[in-house]
Amino acid sequence: MGFYLNSKKPAILYGKEARAAYFVDKTLLLEELYTLLDQTGSAGNRYVCITRPRRFGKTVMANMISSYFGRGTDSSGIFQTLAVSRKPWYQEHLNRHNVIHIMFNEMPAECKSYSQYISRIQKRLLDDLIREFPGAGIDSGTAVWDAMNQILELEDEVKFIFVLDEWDFIFHRQFVTEADKASFIDFISNLLKDQPYVEFAYMTGVLPIAKYSSGSELNMFLEYTMATKQKYSEYFGFSDEEVDLLFERYRKLTKEPRITREGLRIWYDGYQTPSGKRLYNPRSVVCALSDNQLSNYWTNSGPYDELFYYVRKNVDDVRDSIALMAAGESVPAKIQEYAATSMNLRTKDEILSAMAVYGFLCSRNDRVSIPNKELMDKFIDMIQKEPSLGYVHNLAKESERMLKATLD
Repeated sequence: MGFYLNSKKPAILYGKEARAAYFVDKTLLLEELYTLLDQTGSAGNRYVCITRPRRFGKTVMANMISSYFGRGTDSSGIFQTLAVSRKPWYQEHLNRHNVIHIMFNEMPAECKSYSQYISRIQKRLLDDLIREFPGAGIDSGTAVWDAMNQILELEDEVKFIFVLDEWDFIFHRQFVTEADKASFIDFISNLLKDQPYVEFAYMTGVLPIAKYSSGSELNMFLEYTMATKQKYSEYFGFSDEEVDLLFERYRKLTKEPRITREGLRIWYDGYQTPSGKRLYNPRSVVCALSDNQLSNYWTNSGPYDELFYYVRKNVDDVRDSIALMAAGESVPAKIQEYAATSMNLRTKDEILSAMAVYGFLCSRNDRVSIPNKELMDKFIDMIQKEPSLGYVHNLAKESERMLKATLD
């Protein structure tokens, strides 16, 4: 079909996930979303934004949504054995909708400016619309939202489902200015807000939209975060019950299992939903079971490196908190999710909030802590490498020396 419109790519990617050894069926998310197609409901309910740390399955769910609704390919072979296939409305919506799926973390080759980045997106989407709706008479210089309104008028009320993945990715590029960020917000607003061709919009990201949207540009979205919103929580991260099933599958598939169920809990558990339900880091669990080894699968990139920058620049505020958390304690913190969008964090609460949003810390009852051994190792590594942490750094170094002497 097209690059973004009814693309085959999401179905190909989700099909690979569904055939994987440690796949977890979360297709009942579609039951939550298909009701948004009811045009008699509130227009505001048709705009959903899911914000979660990286590695919590946002892209897999975005591909699933596009695979199910999109007309680009027959995906019945993927879904026919999954939970959603047992719902009475399953056939009614399977591959029946026009889906525009944009992965905002894809960039042009040697991209050095926001103009290059956004021009690629606009051109590809416009090319898709011209190719799919030749009778609409769309000019190559038309704005994409004008083109879609033109299609709506001339093509018997054609509408679109939008699936926008990693919406905040571009904000972490060094070449993006504050003016570029404002322009990007305007692009999303012009594309989606108050547009009659929007059937529903589903958007994902790491950071909350409230801070970036200075006015009412994106206020049509209902935002669902890991720290404060219960709805949709069970579809991102693995529950205890799901890890139990994966562990049993691992024992059957692995000739010489070296991982224990308790080991998975110690290494990758520690997050939780606002209702208190425990969550495991899904990517790390799958990697560990696939490798038959408990290990650290966390990689530092992009915003995660920025967090260490914040710690170095504001070390006096957080030194004691880091020492306590590295010792296994929790510390009080008022989580301010919007703070993670700032490069100028000043207070302890702002720094700890950013760490929680990015997944370094877990939050419950106005306290934060290091969730598991995988992340504890990262904190210990930071402490041992960061002299600005003062006595915490020295204590870690001395503890390391004392342990080595004891063992010797």
